[in-house]
Amino acid sequence: MNPVTAYRFITANEFAVVGASTDRSKYGNRVLRWYQANSLPVIPVNHKESAVESIPAIASIDKLKDPSKSAISIITPPKVTLQVLKQAKELGIEKIWLQPGAEDKDVMDYAREAGLDIIAGGPCILVQGPSLMTHRSASL
Repeated sequence: MNPVTAYRFITANEFAVVGASTDRSKYGNRVLRWYQANSLPVIPVNHKESAVESIPAIASIDKLKDPSKSAISIITPPKVTLQVLKQAKELGIEKIWLQPGAEDKDVMDYAREAGLDIIAGGPCILVQGPSLMTHRSASL
């Protein structure tokens, strides 16, 4: 993981969890709760649920208030991830963290070809996040 990309990610104004789940045992829920526990402004993205962890959900990232200033954590199967990345590119979202399992060769090839500076292939935000919060506090 590129530390500069990770530090830029954590300084976003708003965070979205694509693949947020109502099932507390799933990573899509655990990641959402991590943002909540750290008092970060977070929005669940789930096209089937109206709310996750008592937070109103949006169906897709194009419903974000200001996508270009948002950061997204993606916790979806690679085929879904690829579509989310294409939409993120169109919306100007530059802060993207693919949580482990969301990527495959096609996803990584697209990200490279599209010039996306993503976080992938490394630890999830549940592992790396605590050290990034120190940087966020220092930069605010």
